[in-house]
Amino acid sequence: MLMPETMRNTAATLVGFGDIKKARSIDGWEEFLHDGDAFLQTGIAAYTKGKKAFTPEILYNVIAMAIEKFVMAALMQRGALPYNHTMGDLVDSMDEVFPEGMSDIKDGLLDLDRYQEICDVDTFNITPPAMAAIPAMLVLAEKMQELVYKTTGEKQG
Repeated sequence: MLMPETMRNTAATLVGFGDIKKARSIDGWEEFLHDGDAFLQTGIAAYTKGKKAFTPEILYNVIAMAIEKFVMAALMQRGALPYNHTMGDLVDSMDEVFPEGMSDIKDGLLDLDRYQEICDVDTFNITPPAMAAIPAMLVLAEKMQELVYKTTGEKQG
């Protein structure tokens, strides 16, 4: 039986797994990884020492920057980028690239978005966290750090 013309054209344009090229790493991912380490260390030290200049709102932002840097490092190493930089977008991108690694931290990370909804000018909202919420945020950042070091194959220093 002969294939209709439309089926022959479609069959000729199918792409197989062999046609998919591995994404290339994006230069500079190591810098993002080390920046994440620095932000996390700053957050841990400031919280541990009880430095008054580091309010819960500032600590939240330092921790969020650490998480963002870690996510960017992992994604860039795999040749991927998030659609945006809200915590939800970062989590979605990580979940696509490393679905097995996100299960125990995904909900906690998504919960961080409730403190700052700053993408839409009309619904702009910032709610500073309580100092009591900071230790859990630091644990999330440390878990993200562990995941990223594991997935990148880098040795944690």
